[in-house]
This record gives sequence, structure tokens and C-alpha cells, in this order.
Amino acid sequence: MAFKALLSIVTLAAALQVADAALTRRVACPDGKNTATNAACCQLFEIAEDLQQNLFDNGGCGEDVHESLRLTFHDAIAFSPSINARGENGGGGADGSIAIFESIETNFHASLGLDEIVNEQRPILQRHNITTADFIMFAAAVGVANCPGAPQLDVFLGRADATQPAPDGLVPEPFDPPDTLLARMADAGFDPIETVWLLSSHTIAAADLVDPTIPGTPFDSTPELFDTQFFIETQLRGTLFPGTGGNQGEVESPLKGEMRLQSDHLLARDSRTACEWQSFVNNQPKIQGRFHDAFHDLSLLGQNIDDLIDCSEVIQVPPPPASNAHFPAGLTNADIEQACASTPFPTLPTDPGPVTSVAPVPPS
Repeated sequence: MAFKALLSIVTLAAALQVADAALTRRVACPDGKNTATNAACCQLFEIAEDLQQNLFDNGGCGEDVHESLRLTFHDAIAFSPSINARGENGGGGADGSIAIFESIETNFHASLGLDEIVNEQRPILQRHNITTADFIMFAAAVGVANCPGAPQLDVFLGRADATQPAPDGLVPEPFDPPDTLLARMADAGFDPIETVWLLSSHTIAAADLVDPTIPGTPFDSTPELFDTQFFIETQLRGTLFPGTGGNQGEVESPLKGEMRLQSDHLLARDSRTACEWQSFVNNQPKIQGRFHDAFHDLSLLGQNIDDLIDCSEVIQVPPPPASNAHFPAGLTNADIEQACASTPFPTLPTDPGPVTSVAPVPPS
């Protein structure tokens, strides 16, 4: 009896293995080099190669990667179920509208400067049979995978392109107070904790137009690495600029050459987000996992996942982390403005040597 039961278990396990193999059977792609679980994904290998060669400097994690990632947020977050419920256009989410209606949406104050990456991406987009909505998300996932320490992001095919522009006012601004910013994010479907997850993108970000006199100013000291320095350095003591003028939306960082957005500064100190913010410090697995999840949800705003094809396997595995959490030279735990009431700030080493300036991100 026991032997028969064991035989049944073995037979069932073998059947499941066969079924699993059938479900994951791969098809050969026309390029003769790659395979995919869905033939529709095959075209993405060629697009990824085009992006790497002609936009991302054959594997770099520079300005074009940063701007491609920024573009996904500004396209997708212009989505408002509450506006749609009133019968108005609330934006279609991840529908490519920011590039399709570039002359309109990149002139919105929150999206100034994005016309540059739209125009750099356009020739690549035009060479391939892919919707603008899918291309924007795919390009960012390809680029982010160049950054050491980044997660391998999900990509999907099958989004329809926008037929009208999103309305102005749906993209948060760097000078928005936390109440305003979190309300806008909640309307789009992100709670305060998930908003912090999305802001992990600022670990590989820089600003050109928040203060036009200092273009390419990064938000942390390692903008070429997907690490946790952003969450450390935003919690160093900084000075808020007045709310108007050329520094609107900016906070003076103790690190020369680094910019801190007012919205990041305040969220790092807000009771709704401070402990989640601090929890990323020296936690590389968390920043990878949570940004993966947040980007997944962002890329599906306004979409039905059941109508899309999962082509995430096309994205290369990013390089491993290339840094350890630390304080920049001359700074220690004593320079932290503690905001999380329930958990002490982690103890971190300080870089040796004299205090140095953070270099700007070179233009593409």
C-alpha cells in the first residue's frame, strides 16, 4: 500500500514536470540567436540592442538612462480615476501620451526638459514595430539594467497608444508639500509607502531645470549606481530655500554639487513616510525588490495586465551592487536629522579623505 502511494506521488511529480516544461517551451527567434517563451517578445531583443548602441552608450548608466526612467513616471502618473469618474479626461496612464503629444505635455511645468529624451528616443522607436506606450517602458527597463545594483524590471507588450494628451497638473512637482504630493499619488493608486518605493528611482537621478544654473546635478553622490545612498544623504541636515525663485523646489545639501528636492527632503521627515524612508538605508535587497514592485505597478497604470504579454525575460540581469552604504567624507551619524521615531538610524562607516564635491552627470 505504501509502495503504491509512493508510486502515485512519483508519477504525479513526473506529470507536473512534463506539464511545466510544456508551459515554458521556448520558441526560436528569427534573429537566430535568441529564444523566448512568446514569439511576440522576439522583436524586443533587436530593440534592446538598438537602444544600447544608439542611446545608452553600450551599457552605460548615465543621463539618457536617468531621463528614460523619468519619462516613464511622467507618462504613467498622469492618470486620475477621480477625474475620469466625473466624466473628464483623467489621462490614460502608461499610454505614451507624453511622447505622442510631446508639444503639449513636455511644456507642462512638471515635465520641462523631457522633450530632449523624447527626441533622442524617437529615431529608435521609428525603426521598430512597437507602440510608443510599450517603447517608453521598455527603454527604461533596458537602461536601468545597465546600473550596478538595479533590479531586473518587468516589461509588457500590448498597450494601445494614447489618442489624446493627459491634462496638466497630474505630475507632482518638487516643491509640492507632502499633503499635496501624497494626495496626488493616492489618486493614481500609490499609498505613502509605495510612493517611497517609487522614489528609489532618485538613486540614479539628476536635475537640469530645477535650478537651470547647475544642470546635471545629481540627487546623491553615486548617480551611476543603483544603491541606497539617496536614502542616506536626504536625511543629512539641509537648509530649505525660500519657496520661490530659481531655487524653488530645492534644498541646500551639505554635499557640494548635490541637489536635494524639497519634496524628497520633506517626505524623508514626514511621519507617514520617514520610517519607510529610513528602512532603505544599507538595505540593498529592499531597494531592489521594492522598486521592482513599484515600477511594475507604474507601468500598468491605465492598463489591464490580462491584455498584455509578459516579456520580462528579455531584460538582461543587471550588474551586481558596486558600493557599500556609507557617509560621504567628513560626515557621520551626528549629521543625520533623525525623523523615524521608532528605529535608530543605522551606524555606517565614513569615507576616508577630505570632503569632496559631487561631480555633475555629464550630458549625453
